[in-house]
Amino acid sequence: MKLLAIESSCDDASAAIVEQNNKILAVKNFSQGQELAKFGGVVPEIASRRHVSLVFKAVKEVFEESATNFDEIKLIAATFEPGLIGPLLVGLNFAKGFAIAKKVPLIAVNHLKAHVAANYIENPELKPPFLCLVVSGGHTNIIDIRSFTDFRIIGQTKDDATGEIFDKIARRMGIPYPGGAVIDELAEKGNYKSFNVPCPEMPGFDFSFSGIKTWAINQIEKFSIEINKNKKLAEDLAASLRYTIITYIIKNLMSAARKYNKNKIAIAGGVASNSLLRKNLKVACDNANIKFFCPSKFYCTDNAAMVGVQAFYEFEAKNIASLNINARATGEKML
Repeated sequence: MKLLAIESSCDDASAAIVEQNNKILAVKNFSQGQELAKFGGVVPEIASRRHVSLVFKAVKEVFEESATNFDEIKLIAATFEPGLIGPLLVGLNFAKGFAIAKKVPLIAVNHLKAHVAANYIENPELKPPFLCLVVSGGHTNIIDIRSFTDFRIIGQTKDDATGEIFDKIARRMGIPYPGGAVIDELAEKGNYKSFNVPCPEMPGFDFSFSGIKTWAINQIEKFSIEINKNKKLAEDLAASLRYTIITYIIKNLMSAARKYNKNKIAIAGGVASNSLLRKNLKVACDNANIKFFCPSKFYCTDNAAMVGVQAFYEFEAKNIASLNINARATGEKML
């Protein structure tokens, strides 16, 4: 059985054709990063309008690449929550139209569930139960994966998301959007002991990053840190911030694994490609005799392949969406 999947929750437009057993026949991603860089971040209205053409382009290309015809598609899936309403509506309404025209079931997929499902593409041995850290520009969540469709959030950021912090600090240092990956590269050359970054304590396994962001912005202003003027200071600040944030995340995640007696941990989301997170979490898991899983960097970004993989699990659980379903900006509590 073949499925067409659409992802349009933010600034990436993506389509994929997926077969059961997590086989990806084709996936196409179109980023708006360069177009949005001049605005310093995502502008929802602009992203929405651009999605109208990019979603069609991505769909056309995955059909051509996989040599699939329309009659072979038996399911259509799209992200419907959480995300930016405008971009979500573009992808979801495309999927509704396809479902009506081809008379196939519609599967509405939660974006966080899709990120978790990215792990199944390259790690067939990974099966629930396990813990997953979803860490991206919009989310920082520790999720208890009880089954392929039963998720419970046990820890989350109470303010800014990790990727958002890196992008906003990068912008203050004169690094174009998206700057998170550049911060990671700068940090590789810096001394993480150069700055004493304050780190808050939160109840349970929750996070707070707004204080770290404010502190970093104050340091940038105090020392006039700009990437093109004093690169060494920028490298040291990036290294100190990255080390503090990643250590904070790993500490909470490993504490949650101990409390919930988990022997498997996975990561997902854009920030899951962060080199220090991947390296240090692997070491922490090895020391605790916990199996560690992560997607390749391509599948850490927003993509339709992960949406299609999760859609098959939703279909098997008989979670078929009504054609009246609407997009939602928030959706974590629905897990």
